[in-house]
Amino acid sequence: MDTTASCTSAQYREGLVGSSGSPRSSHLSCGDAYFSADVETDGPIPGPYSMLSFAVVYAGSFDGRSFVRPKDFNEVFYAEIRPISDMFEEEALAVNRIDRNHLVDKGEDPAHAMNRAYRWITEKAGSREPVLVAYPVSFDWTWLYWYFIAFCRHGSPFNYSRCYDIKTAMAVKTRTAISQSGRSKLPFNLRSFRKHTHHAVDDAKEQAEIFANVFEWSR
Repeated sequence: MDTTASCTSAQYREGLVGSSGSPRSSHLSCGDAYFSADVETDGPIPGPYSMLSFAVVYAGSFDGRSFVRPKDFNEVFYAEIRPISDMFEEEALAVNRIDRNHLVDKGEDPAHAMNRAYRWITEKAGSREPVLVAYPVSFDWTWLYWYFIAFCRHGSPFNYSRCYDIKTAMAVKTRTAISQSGRSKLPFNLRSFRKHTHHAVDDAKEQAEIFANVFEWSR
């Protein structure tokens, strides 16, 4: 699927875009482009601890009328990054099973990785606004926003607030408390059958599929 496709005919009629398909002004766009993100870290917060790897998966688009689901979830950005401090928690490394010592020597420079990610995300989004998606969004957003601001020359492709929390969406759609809206509570028809492996690519793909299922779901 071409994720930089032109805007809808309705948007042309309403004057939101010009004949080139570009927004007429900087604050107008052709809707949202969603990106499922997963980070693997060596501790609870960025700065004192490090993001070791992250993946971003294109998860669909929405123009205010129609959600367009990708035919698959194979449009992926992935990076393994050199740690930025000496601090780490053994418990975190036991979960993600990343060889931190290898990344100290061979990991990608954080600035290079975040600038590459910015270019990939904005190119995939095209005339749409990039929106970060996660379940829940708080942990992954905290890490990615911090790293983009710290290391990317353009800042964050998601600005300071463009994020979609799947957990909140589930709570609203099912009229369930946030505390009861975790992944284990997902209805069977909304689940992904991909394995949750704690590898960033696998988990971002799983999450992208759940997001698309939830977005399309109407009770």
